[in-house]
Amino acid sequence: MQKSDEIAVFISSGEAACDECKEKLGRKAWITLDRQRKAYCLACADLDHLLFLPSGDPALTRRARKHSILSAVVLKWSRARMRYERQGLLVEEEGLRKAEEECLADKDIRERRRQREEERRADLDQEYVRRFAQRIREIFPNCPPGRETQIAEHACLKYSGRVGRSLAAKALDEEAVRLAVTAHVRHHETQYDSLLAKGEERYEARRNVQEAIEDILEIWA
Repeated sequence: MQKSDEIAVFISSGEAACDECKEKLGRKAWITLDRQRKAYCLACADLDHLLFLPSGDPALTRRARKHSILSAVVLKWSRARMRYERQGLLVEEEGLRKAEEECLADKDIRERRRQREEERRADLDQEYVRRFAQRIREIFPNCPPGRETQIAEHACLKYSGRVGRSLAAKALDEEAVRLAVTAHVRHHETQYDSLLAKGEERYEARRNVQEAIEDILEIWA
């Protein structure tokens, strides 16, 4: 069962579309619903930076949730039981890393981490990531060392629907690159995720951190 204060992500049983970006998501799309029952893809809902942790390991799940400021329960409709059932959690990468470290005595956890890293590397176009990172460094020469690669790898992950996969980003358009950097700053340099975790509406939370984002981008430029 879903707790009342949890953010929920639903795996759609029918055709789905995002009410914000208007992207047709097809069947089995991962979406969120707002209070007006409008559907949003994970990118538009600002949840696409989270990693999926399948159900099955209660200790790892508990620890990953504990170490993640922002998390979301993933639900899928069961026709047999006529109810939504948990498929796992979306958690922050750092939260999952800390949880895995606490469970390192478990060989299966180490193997899962290795497989996850292999899958992640396979889904990255390394040359594209290199060029995207280089473009970030050109536009934001004062961003912390190595941060451009971290942003590029996240934004350019294949099949993700993230900003780095857009046609504009593939052309290394400055505005598309700025969007990727802005999204990174929002999640990693402000209290944005904490505000979402407390139940604040996405638009209100964005408004509350906008000044902080602008200050950081000015320092990085």
